[in-house]
Amino acid sequence: MLHILDLSGQHIKSFTGHSASVNDISMDITGDFIATASIDGQVVVHSLSGAEVPSFNLKRPVRTVALEPNFAKSSTRSLVSGGLAGNLILHEKGWLGYKETILHTGEGPIWQVRWRDNLIAWANDLGVKIYDTQSQTRITFIERPADSPRADLFKCTLHWQDESTLLIGWADQIKVARIRTRPRKSASASNLPPLLVEITAIFQLECMISGIVPHPLSSQSSAVPTAQVDIADKKANGTGSIRSVASKPPSLTAFLVLAYTPPDMSLLTGNEATADRAEQARKQAERPELRIISRAGEELAADALGITNYERWNCNDYVLVDIEPSPLKAAAPGGAGDRYYIVLSPKDLVVVKPRDWRDHVAWLVERQRYEEALEVLERRSDEAVGAASDADAVDAVQIGQRYIEHLVAEGDFAKAARLCPKVCGQDTKRWEDWIFVFAQKHQLQAIIPFIPTESPTLGPLVYEIVLTHFLAHDRQALLQTIKTWPKGIYDIAAVIVAVQSELDRAPSSSSMKSTGPDTVILMECLAELYTLNRQPGKALPYFLRLRRPNVFDLIRENNLFTDVQDQALLLVEFDQELREKRKEAGEDIDSDPVGAITLLVDHIHSIPIGRVVQQLQARPFYLYLYLDALFHKDPHFTSAYADTQVKLYAEYSPRRLVDFLRASNYYNLEEAYNVCRERDLVPEMVFLLGRMGNNKKALNLIIERLGDVSRAIDFAKEQHDDDLWEDLLRYSETRPPFIRGLLENVGAEIDPIRLIRRIKNGLEIPGLKGALIKILHDFNLQVSLLEGCETIMNGDCADLVLKLHRNQTSGFFLSAKTPCPICNKPISQPANGFALLFLCRHVVHSHCVDHGEDLPHQPDPTLVGMGIGGQPGLSGKIAFTAILRAKITQGCPVCHKQSEGDRT
Repeated sequence: MLHILDLSGQHIKSFTGHSASVNDISMDITGDFIATASIDGQVVVHSLSGAEVPSFNLKRPVRTVALEPNFAKSSTRSLVSGGLAGNLILHEKGWLGYKETILHTGEGPIWQVRWRDNLIAWANDLGVKIYDTQSQTRITFIERPADSPRADLFKCTLHWQDESTLLIGWADQIKVARIRTRPRKSASASNLPPLLVEITAIFQLECMISGIVPHPLSSQSSAVPTAQVDIADKKANGTGSIRSVASKPPSLTAFLVLAYTPPDMSLLTGNEATADRAEQARKQAERPELRIISRAGEELAADALGITNYERWNCNDYVLVDIEPSPLKAAAPGGAGDRYYIVLSPKDLVVVKPRDWRDHVAWLVERQRYEEALEVLERRSDEAVGAASDADAVDAVQIGQRYIEHLVAEGDFAKAARLCPKVCGQDTKRWEDWIFVFAQKHQLQAIIPFIPTESPTLGPLVYEIVLTHFLAHDRQALLQTIKTWPKGIYDIAAVIVAVQSELDRAPSSSSMKSTGPDTVILMECLAELYTLNRQPGKALPYFLRLRRPNVFDLIRENNLFTDVQDQALLLVEFDQELREKRKEAGEDIDSDPVGAITLLVDHIHSIPIGRVVQQLQARPFYLYLYLDALFHKDPHFTSAYADTQVKLYAEYSPRRLVDFLRASNYYNLEEAYNVCRERDLVPEMVFLLGRMGNNKKALNLIIERLGDVSRAIDFAKEQHDDDLWEDLLRYSETRPPFIRGLLENVGAEIDPIRLIRRIKNGLEIPGLKGALIKILHDFNLQVSLLEGCETIMNGDCADLVLKLHRNQTSGFFLSAKTPCPICNKPISQPANGFALLFLCRHVVHSHCVDHGEDLPHQPDPTLVGMGIGGQPGLSGKIAFTAILRAKITQGCPVCHKQSEGDRT
């Protein structure tokens, strides 16, 4: 029975056409027609797609058959067969059926025949012959090797490598025959065949050849064919899968040989008839091997095949055939493409393909050379960028997993950790498993630098384990990790509890200025954690204790003013320290406001003034800064602390005390005067005495202590007290500098004549002449100013009078629809009334003025013309107007209301 399988072993179709074993199978290039030869003497041609099944009965066992390569498209549907009858028969289809032509006979059994293009090669007991179907001539005869073993035990294998190259494997010898065209002159002269054959290579092997096919090799590596079932793996000393490697780069094409080692050497020596029963016993055969033989005759590689019951089979029981790859894949970089080989035995059908990078990787992994295997995979991935994914791709992750396991077992944790990102990739489960393994091995430090925080993000427990490790072993790394890791990947509250517990056990953790470096780091960690957890209020005390420059920004950004109510002194002290550092660095800080004071002053509603003052009582200078800033914002804010401010100004800023005394009305005058007297602050004492009403004492202080005539004059001007001027004049009678000062600063408050008359005769006053000239000049200037002002005023009055007259005498537009400014009704309503026109150009109804009902009615013009009801002409109008004016005492009602502030 003939079974058709695909390369994956799936059954396609079966045929029954023989009653005995099949010796040979041949397919055409389309794969649609299959010819079989059997020892039952039958040759049958099967079709996968058609029902035509031609068969030929040759009466004797048939050893071999070959279809015409283009059998499916050929009109003759030719095939050639041969067997134990010794005849090589060509079967050709004609009009009346198939005809048979004997191409060769009489030289013993035909062991194998192969057809390529127009050449047919066959082997018998004497050798190999080649027949040209185009010229219908036999073109060559290649003798059987001398001393060759029996042909029926060690068959001849023929394989057409291409249209002009024939590979011959017979026993332990390989011959390469090259067919070429015979030169035309020699062919015509001697009547020779048009083709000739040259033996280009002969190789002697140490094994018997069960099959031979060409094996393409890449220029970079020798692809060792590997069987897909039960491959026996031997080591380098005889049990290795690769027996030898050529020292030179192999040629582009080598030979793949199915090697058979005979167990009984008597078959080779001819000593078969022996009386020794031990030698007569059947010996077990060795495993068949696939060997790659280069064109130089070197064995490049070998692989043993795991054939079922191999010890029972002999050389002729094996068959090796090749399956050509598709043209596209064969032309692809890397060599053989999807080239396959088939090894047949009586019990097995083995699919063999060249070893590729996958096999190399598997070989490396098997020998625990994981790093090299991963390097091969990386190179392969780089080469395959953009190519379609391979269904048989090697699982690099699994190899990496085994490599990490190997490194961990060897104790190389650093190298294993470096490998984790490549192996684990985006697999969170694998990441977590390996991190737990490192933690159990107490080697967490090795893998921490490689733990991902994004893409992928692992479970919170993993990150908490890392932070706990840092808390116990490297707190500086803990702080750095908290700063760099994104928030939300671990439970911040749990970490805060752990760090707080450590801080509570640390020395000096309750002091405001911790000196221990571990304590400082722990506080920094807590501050960062509270900030990440959106609890800036809890982070603030740690930032203050750590003296962080961003404290004030933190307070403002997070509105933490209520949280610093009891931290006022700490804030001011911290800010002063920052200012001192800036001052030492050479910065000008005098003009910069104190940040802490500004913050406290700007948020008095959240930070009560009383609580701040209470905290700053122990530091008077800070209290002075706070109350001063508060006073500048609003003097009423410090009304309760005015007396304290007097003392603070007198202590820390005496020059600004008088400004405070002038601006504030909330301090006690007596207490303020006593403070100034204790510190001998004369100008402040003068001001306070003046405010208390003791002007004479104040003036005496100015004169006696300060001797400042200008200040004395200014003081006298401020008080507006004539007696004080008299005291100043009396005091100045004997002091020429004061007289000169008074003369230079005399004004409206004192008559110059009054001062000059008090000057005693003979008193020498330096600068008197200049002072008198100044008085005269000032007087002339005042007179000139008065005259100029009078002229301007007279001119303005004349202009205004002319404008008033022009406005009152000029006409203006008035219609019946003009509204009355009082009632907003048209002037023409009511019809029986009359309108009043004032010189201010306001026109109102007669009944809209005060007491309008008492006004007389306007005389009827008709009756007046008849001499009834009034005087006619202009005199009558003047008389009626005089009566109205006498009745209307307030003038224009509109102007009257405007003068009273009413809007019309």
